[in-house]
Amino acid sequence: MDSVPLWVQIVALVALTATSAFFSISETALMALNRHRVKHLARRGSRLAQTTLWLLDRTDRMLSLILIANTLINALATALVTSVAISAFGNNQEVLTIATAVVAFLLIVFAEITPKVIGATYPERIALPASFVIKPLIFISRPLLWFVNLFVRGLLRLLRIRTGNDARDQRISPEELRSMVLEGGNFIPVKHKSILLNLFDLERVTVEDVMTPRSQIETLNLSLPVDEIKHELTTCYHNKLLVHDGEINQIAGILHVRKAMALLNQVDELTVEHFRELLTSPYFIPPETDLFTQLQYFQENQERLAVIVDEYGEVQGLVTLDDIIEEMVGEFTTSTPGATRADQFGWDARGECLLEGSVSLRDINKRLGLNLPIDGPKTVNGLLLETLQEIPDASVSVKITNCVIEIVQVQEQVIKMVKLYRPA
Repeated sequence: MDSVPLWVQIVALVALTATSAFFSISETALMALNRHRVKHLARRGSRLAQTTLWLLDRTDRMLSLILIANTLINALATALVTSVAISAFGNNQEVLTIATAVVAFLLIVFAEITPKVIGATYPERIALPASFVIKPLIFISRPLLWFVNLFVRGLLRLLRIRTGNDARDQRISPEELRSMVLEGGNFIPVKHKSILLNLFDLERVTVEDVMTPRSQIETLNLSLPVDEIKHELTTCYHNKLLVHDGEINQIAGILHVRKAMALLNQVDELTVEHFRELLTSPYFIPPETDLFTQLQYFQENQERLAVIVDEYGEVQGLVTLDDIIEEMVGEFTTSTPGATRADQFGWDARGECLLEGSVSLRDINKRLGLNLPIDGPKTVNGLLLETLQEIPDASVSVKITNCVIEIVQVQEQVIKMVKLYRPA
């Protein structure tokens, strides 16, 4: 080394440090890379992304190349600094110790920590271009890598560690996908994010959570006189009506109002039997059916409306295809006049909210940001009755999950109006 000028040795040391830094930054960037993002870019035709995916599918070879290269480069850098120190100061043990410490410090700072931090911060910007350099090096050093990996695979087999597709399986669970959507930030518009999150909840929410309860169903009673039936048809708010004989549990079928209105203009002497001929068979479902399953049932059976019945065959409510769609994308249809909707209540300036006892607890939690329990009763009325274990009087207050609920009006064993107070 005496014949080699000092400046050449310094340049060689800088080059070795830079090369070591390149391998360090590439290793961290490739490991920190979002594989789903890279797969997306590869499907769009990016050659850099395709090369990067090729490397990620051969992690053992890639890591072997980077670690072997880094080890050899660091050893060469240490030997070079030691040679320079011996040439300049002789075989002095103290000088050699200081030189070793200096080169170790330089490698740690400039070839390890700093490049790795940068690689973890900008993985995509660094990994994709670096893959074009690393891939040819893998082909060039294939014999060396094969020899080294021969011992590595033997050791892994001895330790019973599997390195096949199971270890590299990048499939994500619904909960992980949900977290990705939540962390999407500005990449996903707020409305799109809301729809995606609602889709994940379809298997958790049952038809009982979104149904129109029995007391609010608009029905047609065939036991009434024909004149009253005609009046109800001309003043109804829906295009399909649940039809029953006398008591609501005696369901006769579903009537399409448009067909019935056409019948009013065609027949002079109408009878109940004319309306019976227009009825279609009702579609019954249990209240525990989740929305995703029910959506599939609607599609398979080509239905848009289902009657929810309990284990005794009594009608509990009604659910439509629109109810499920609104659960995904938000409300977009008009309600029956007088019905309480989720977007018709909110906290006032005093932190109070007055609403009907029939309002869904899920709507309250969404609209008011509360955490009222929804695993039992579905309405405020049901929650209060379950909590109090009796029919309460007005002006009774209950505190549930830090929210004070005051009973304002009780009518016919039903809590009609309540007032909620915003938690502190």
